[in-house]
Amino acid sequence: MPSPGRAPRRDEQRAQWLARHILPHEPELRAWLRPRTHGQLEVDDVVQETYAVLAALDSVAHIHNARAYLFTTARSIILQHIRRTRLVQFEQMAEIERPGINEDERDRAENPEAVTGRREKLRQVEALIAELPGKCREAFVLRKIHGYSQREIAERMGIAESTVEKHIGKGLRRLMQAMAGAGGDENGSADQ
Repeated sequence: MPSPGRAPRRDEQRAQWLARHILPHEPELRAWLRPRTHGQLEVDDVVQETYAVLAALDSVAHIHNARAYLFTTARSIILQHIRRTRLVQFEQMAEIERPGINEDERDRAENPEAVTGRREKLRQVEALIAELPGKCREAFVLRKIHGYSQREIAERMGIAESTVEKHIGKGLRRLMQAMAGAGGDENGSADQ
């Protein structure tokens, strides 16, 4: 809550905008997503990623129809997932067909700076995940690293699915904020 005499922070304003203009459409969005998601992509994941995208926007002033923007963002996330899945499958096939080249040889064949940069980013992400609070980290790792569904995580951790969703969302927000801060982008951080 903003203190008297001071303007609300951007994060607070964004949270209010999301609550007023986006959250009322969530049930309709979930109903629209159900027949459009399958396999590794779940409705909860698309909803969370959609919120993360909206929370990370520099400004919402350009959004004249919040419902349409919400659905367009969710659709884009589904399409990105499909493209990534197809790309991964293609890359896996190419890797299988590529005889006798292991990761060390592939790394030596690549630009050394790119390999070093990629490894450093991975270490940074691992360190950020390690800094998450215990339950939040456990839920986040089970979902994003090991691919468990929210239902499976809830059963495994002995908590409600809604709590799992909150932990994963909190983890995503903290990682996005830390990564945006590391990149020097103060305006691109997600809301708390």
